[in-house]
Amino acid sequence: MNNYSKSEIIKGRIKFITMSLLGIILFLTPVPVVEDGEKQATLPVAYLANLLKNAIGDGMPIIILTIVTVSGILTLVCSTFLKHKIKPNSLMDSAFKVNWVWLILRLLAVVFVWMVYFKLGTEVIYSEDTGGLVFSSLLPTLVTVFLFAALFLPLLMEYGLLELLGPIFRPIMRPLFTLPGRSTVDNLASFIGDGTVGVLITSKQYAGGFYSRREATVIATTFSVVSLTFAIVVADTVHMSNHFFYFYLTVIVSCIVCAVILPRIWPLNKVPDEYAKDVPEEARTEKLPEGKSAFRHGFDQATEQGIKAPGIVDFFKSGFKTVVDMWFVILPVVMSIGTIATIIANYTPIFTVIGKPFVPFLELLQVPEAARASETVLIGFADMFLPSILIDGVNNEITYFIVGALSITQLIYLSEIGGVILGSKIPVSIFRLFVIFLVRTIIALPIISLMAHLYFG
Repeated sequence: MNNYSKSEIIKGRIKFITMSLLGIILFLTPVPVVEDGEKQATLPVAYLANLLKNAIGDGMPIIILTIVTVSGILTLVCSTFLKHKIKPNSLMDSAFKVNWVWLILRLLAVVFVWMVYFKLGTEVIYSEDTGGLVFSSLLPTLVTVFLFAALFLPLLMEYGLLELLGPIFRPIMRPLFTLPGRSTVDNLASFIGDGTVGVLITSKQYAGGFYSRREATVIATTFSVVSLTFAIVVADTVHMSNHFFYFYLTVIVSCIVCAVILPRIWPLNKVPDEYAKDVPEEARTEKLPEGKSAFRHGFDQATEQGIKAPGIVDFFKSGFKTVVDMWFVILPVVMSIGTIATIIANYTPIFTVIGKPFVPFLELLQVPEAARASETVLIGFADMFLPSILIDGVNNEITYFIVGALSITQLIYLSEIGGVILGSKIPVSIFRLFVIFLVRTIIALPIISLMAHLYFG
């Protein structure tokens, strides 16, 4: 801190404290709201997103149609005709110049949104269980959440909060989860708020060189828990509303156990610790200088970041760039992969067939109606809500409890979180995602089953 004047230090501290507090309020502080006559807890960012979604109303389909179509056209042009003319590291280069796999996925998304919007072609694509579900239920939420998340994410990331928390939480995060201390923010944003926000924070940290490829993959696939609100919806669907506290406690316990085990075993432990960008080593290691406490060192780093942090114009420029990145890069991927996944889940027996090997495992865990439960075990990879719907009609509370809690604990479902991960800057394949999903399932099932049997006797 000797390199700065007293007035710079004071201004830096004021900027760090005020902007970080605002970020904490927006992203990490639950507030009570009344929805449909019921009191619920939500985050200010989610509340603002919901207000905007309701305000846009019937105009939302046109917005989604436009975003996905423009993304497809720009991607086609930038990845073919203008491939060698685009300025390196520009917005057009990072957002729209892609390889043939991502080009196909974005063009498929264009086809799907037009088919869904105009009800063209086969119902298999535009039905309310497949493309219609992604288009009408998921994407409107993502459009508004991405807007506010992108605009305000710099409050969490660029004004010193990560620098403060890194040294403080390193003694916990490193030994337990093999992660940097600064990942606490991502994890809290996911747990308290929404998994997609956590993925977006993680993606930006990876692109900035602060997380390795392994760390980013671990965070995105291990801590991207669905929002509390959505967990309530799942609990209600599987008739667990009266047992919600224990139901959600089970989810948290199983997620923590998975978060401890998964980074230490295949495939996550084989992901290389490669960095997308060079940054000072001390920023990554979060080691303490001699004679300094964790808080003191973190506070000094946060102050320095506050001094260097962007002004109001750069703040909104950065936010706008992130909005473009999220809307035109991630939304098409979610649309194409989400639609394909739900088609496979609803119109083919693939998930039922590959779930058969779980019958003996479920019987060993004494899960009632194991055959019915096995059909839902892997279908959650397509969409997290599908297992809860498919298990309806079972006459056993334990089975309902296990299927519902497992579907939330599995985390990685292609219609949202999985699609967002694949569309982000984190380099992870769909095959690796499925393997991680499968391993999570195998670890979580015994924990959830044990807690279900302990509770229901």
